[in-house]
Amino acid sequence: MPTKSLHDTKHITYESLLEGNKKFIADNLAVDPEYFDKLANGQNPPILWIGCADSRVPANQITGTQPGEIFVHRNIANMVIHTDMNMLSVLDYAVNVLKVKHVIVTGHYGCGGVIAAMGNKGVGLIDNWLRHIKDVYRFHAEELDAIEDEAKRANRLVELNVIEGVYNLRKTTIIQNAWAAGQELSVHGWVYSLKTGQITDLKVSATDNSDMEDVYKFQ
Repeated sequence: MPTKSLHDTKHITYESLLEGNKKFIADNLAVDPEYFDKLANGQNPPILWIGCADSRVPANQITGTQPGEIFVHRNIANMVIHTDMNMLSVLDYAVNVLKVKHVIVTGHYGCGGVIAAMGNKGVGLIDNWLRHIKDVYRFHAEELDAIEDEAKRANRLVELNVIEGVYNLRKTTIIQNAWAAGQELSVHGWVYSLKTGQITDLKVSATDNSDMEDVYKFQ
């Protein structure tokens, strides 16, 4: 049975990127001659997106938004790790300077990082990063081990990784201090399907820390 080919990228070259930029400029100026002047005046995005670095999950395209409307942080497997100063710096700036109203952790089914974390084969430096996903598996081992189909088990781990990421966001002093100050701020967890293009809301949204274990509360 023939296998499906990967997305064709043979037409992408260094030069084609620069030509694409010219088209991007021309197309937007044709619609709005002040398009770039408006963008240059500053940003006021209401959303912080914490997503996977996977090239198939671009925040703006899959949500139908434009440049300037979503502040984006991406890493392997959309991880929220308390020692990741890059993520924390983005979060701090988004919450305390940009005053975003929503922080969304977005995973995707078929995530290579999650699938790799389920195995025992060393990949390289990234093994240290994937260990955090292995911890998520350990937390939910009883549920995951009961899923016989490997693909379905991986999909469920994708969801659980997002859920844990949302909870990790709520543990941060950045989020909790904003809530204590009365700032309008919600955190959410989504999963994107590469096969359908659909986003699923995992229904783990929160606007305060009232249901958190006391050991994690700062206020």
